[in-house]
Amino acid sequence: MKAIVIENYGSAEELVEKEVPMPELNDKQVLVELHATSINPIDWKLREGYLKEMLPFEFPIILGWDAAGIVKDVGADVSDFQIGDRVFARPATTAKGTYAEYTAVDEDLLAHIPENITFEEAAAVPLAGLTAWQCLVDFAEIKEGDKVLVQAGSGGVGSFAIQIAKSFGAYVASTASGKNEDFLNQIGVDHFINYKEENFEEVLEDYDIVLDTMGGEIMERSFQVLKKGGKLVSIIDQPDEQKAQEKGIKAGSFWLNPNGRQLAELADLLNRGQVISTVGHTYPFSAEGLREAHQLSETHHARGKIVIKIK
Repeated sequence: MKAIVIENYGSAEELVEKEVPMPELNDKQVLVELHATSINPIDWKLREGYLKEMLPFEFPIILGWDAAGIVKDVGADVSDFQIGDRVFARPATTAKGTYAEYTAVDEDLLAHIPENITFEEAAAVPLAGLTAWQCLVDFAEIKEGDKVLVQAGSGGVGSFAIQIAKSFGAYVASTASGKNEDFLNQIGVDHFINYKEENFEEVLEDYDIVLDTMGGEIMERSFQVLKKGGKLVSIIDQPDEQKAQEKGIKAGSFWLNPNGRQLAELADLLNRGQVISTVGHTYPFSAEGLREAHQLSETHHARGKIVIKIK
């Protein structure tokens, strides 16, 4: 099968097309014919070699963490999915990712794609949507009436976080550049902050939750808007534990755990229109297409998700 792989760490030019063996299924896995995948920052961070100690894969590495497609085969013990089903997933972490025509996925990581969204829209959901869900629901224990600040709300995780928080009945503020104000208003933001014109910590106070997608100075300043008992969760850096204790704040960094049951909950929100999947950019399934997609992701200025159309 065709795949786009890296055989060395380095720039986007390391992404090359290669014929690789078809995945082999175990009894609890499903073979998915991929119709679309998407780009996440972890893709190019791994490609550059930043994560090689955390994820010591052997070359050639097939990158990609989002799968959307059709079930082509099922293992002997699979019971919830059949050949022909439209499915999506954030597969388990392996060197055989989703920049490929087929991938094998554990049954418990899969969910059915809602009928009202495309494969491209579905591919944008798993990693970013599950990250936002687990940060807000599992870590921060979001509830109705909470005041939530989402940093960089126009990005993949940020845009899902805004909508998930609104589905719980929260009041949501978010930062972005002025060009994204209309977009954030459309997905439900209550208080838009143009980070080029305002300092969020000067206009917000007594917030229950901050979801940090930026790290560094932005994460440190986020402490200032939280009330005692508030929660700061970062997908980039580890917050200062001593500062959190001094302020009476629960703080931590977060690494996604793939979860088909939670993805099915997101699918229900998508089906009911409470969450929409925003595909900001689409590229073809080729070495050049993946290189361009990586280069855009590295700018940190993509709106919504960057999707690769495979079929």
